[in-house]
Amino acid sequence: MSIIGLHHAQITIPKGAEAQGRHFYCEVLGLPEIAKPESLQGRGGFWLQVGDRQVHVGTEDGVDRKASKAHLAYQVTDITEWQEKLQAQGIKMLTSVPIPGYRRFEARDPFGNRIEFIQAE
Repeated sequence: MSIIGLHHAQITIPKGAEAQGRHFYCEVLGLPEIAKPESLQGRGGFWLQVGDRQVHVGTEDGVDRKASKAHLAYQVTDITEWQEKLQAQGIKMLTSVPIPGYRRFEARDPFGNRIEFIQAE
């Protein structure tokens, strides 16, 4: 008996903010939306494909997302280009602690979720 991998991670956005969430995650970040099972479609939110993993974007009110260090780290191929793209969208860059062997930066999505972009050197 063992854990063999990670199937998905979930983040949350405010209830009713799916259109804004899809704009950011699908249009700005370019992540493809995948269909949720019919049994879960009435619960709000949406699912994304990120490489061979999924990110489930659920809905939840009453959460101070800016108070959390929880985050997803997106592995990218051109970190400078990503930083420039997000800054052009008005997204503020956050200070990151250096990690040897990687270039990285952090930001917050429109809902306050912390996001990290990371590239091996």
